[in-house]
Amino acid sequence: MADSVHLNRRGVLFVLSSPSGAGKTTISRMMLEADGDIALSISATTRPPRPGEVDGVHYHFVDTETFKKMAADGAFLEWAHVFGHRYGTPRAPVEAMLAAGKDVLFDIDWQGAQQLYQEAGPDVVRVFVLPPTMEELERRLRARKTDSDEVIAARMARAANEISHWDGYDYVLINDHVDDCYGEVMAILRAERLKRRRQIGLIGFARDLIRSVPDADRKL
Repeated sequence: MADSVHLNRRGVLFVLSSPSGAGKTTISRMMLEADGDIALSISATTRPPRPGEVDGVHYHFVDTETFKKMAADGAFLEWAHVFGHRYGTPRAPVEAMLAAGKDVLFDIDWQGAQQLYQEAGPDVVRVFVLPPTMEELERRLRARKTDSDEVIAARMARAANEISHWDGYDYVLINDHVDDCYGEVMAILRAERLKRRRQIGLIGFARDLIRSVPDADRKL
């Protein structure tokens, strides 16, 4: 049996967005645990660390002036204000992973997804996850037992706004059962990895196949 063929490829910038409570954090964690070829993009933020958060692991924590300078210098692929704080995706580490054939997972909202697409175009795959109903979304938020009624009401209002931008995504899934939704997300990732434009080793491989046949009708 011949050895398996490995072709070099360019990585995928994989955006997973959803309203809070619709399941993107759970699905992201499942993806990272199951697949060693995808890594989470670590955002910079002006938000103070929460208990247990580690700088450089969960976020890059910076002050407002540093964040503003980074934005002015073009150091972010995308950035936005969210709940009174700034969040942004540092450009350099993402571009390095992409060139090395590593996929990068983004947990960002529709504004970030739009900015990222404007910056990186064909490298970006955008997936939006919907809840089965708004009642179920509210039930999931309340089940966390971390937010007041006022905060939950604000999250529900924000969810309605986020859902209104569903048509700005390449794929839209309904998270009725998390295992099924996760399976669909991974199917999308596998298919996107196989797209011809990402197979940067394919041209040379095809040429070598043609050259290996004596007197073949070659179109090189």
